[in-house]
Amino acid sequence: MDSSIIKKYDKEGMIQIYEKWPEMAKNAFNSEYKILDIQGINHIIFAGMGGSGAIGDIFEAILSKTNIHVSVVKGYLLPKTITKNTLIIITSVSGNTVETLTILENAKKSKAKIIVFSSGGKCEELCKKNNTEYYEIKKIHSPRASFVTFLFSMLKIFQNIISLKIEDVEEAIDELEKLKIKIAGNNLTNTNPAIKLAKNITNIPLIYYPHGLESAAVRFKNSLQENAKIHVISEDVVEASHNGIVAWEKESLIKPILIEGKDDYKKTKERWLILKEYFISKNIKFNEVFANSNSILSKIVYLIYFLDFVSIYKAIMIKQDPTPVKSIDYIKERL
Repeated sequence: MDSSIIKKYDKEGMIQIYEKWPEMAKNAFNSEYKILDIQGINHIIFAGMGGSGAIGDIFEAILSKTNIHVSVVKGYLLPKTITKNTLIIITSVSGNTVETLTILENAKKSKAKIIVFSSGGKCEELCKKNNTEYYEIKKIHSPRASFVTFLFSMLKIFQNIISLKIEDVEEAIDELEKLKIKIAGNNLTNTNPAIKLAKNITNIPLIYYPHGLESAAVRFKNSLQENAKIHVISEDVVEASHNGIVAWEKESLIKPILIEGKDDYKKTKERWLILKEYFISKNIKFNEVFANSNSILSKIVYLIYFLDFVSIYKAIMIKQDPTPVKSIDYIKERL
């Protein structure tokens, strides 16, 4: 791969935006958005679709060891468990996502606190009309490329509510900066691990992940689908051991990718070893991706940055422009 190939197929410069992610993350967290201090919250609902929904997945992982119950809604309906102690966080990068607008309309009927994030659109109009708390965050290139700006802006705003440690944010940004050197477009050799993995993705990839890294796996699936326009499967490694593993008894063109944490739960580590032994015994080739051993925020952001780059390189390798999503546009135009 060389820069002329990237220029030919990455027509809207997605790679150039991703190379700015460390800077975008830092600027977003150091922005002038006010830090909220809402008392008595015991239930947070994150509502959003696609990349906006992935933000909710990350917050769910961060809050997994707290006493706050988290619901992630990717659709039209809110859970029935809403009380005055519920915080509903609605995110739509475009501001025009039909499902998210429906959630916003329905949320008004509850007693919950509502906060909305978008780059404008109908979300902003509805919030101004109904006096709903609203934050405008600029869209950069596309919703999925804007991910890091939205995530780190929201981390700043909610840092008191989620008891976020500043050093965890600094660590995550530092990891992004170090990773960029290895995977960005100025290293288009086989020493680039993102290019290496992209080359190894053939046919349909099946992504295995532990529960704590589900948000990174789902994001990878979505990014491969949107950027490379390929079919992808993802499965929790523990659950798959009770069902999905049986499918490997037959020959298959599907290729496994294992997303592992160096400090996964000990029984999950045991599961990984058994699964790899099984694949080797069946002569099934697999790829491994390891999260760093830092905070949960750093792990997930690191994986998403690396795997998003993989999806972009894969798109270019198969002569796809990663930016257009014509099928999504087709459905949205008819809703």
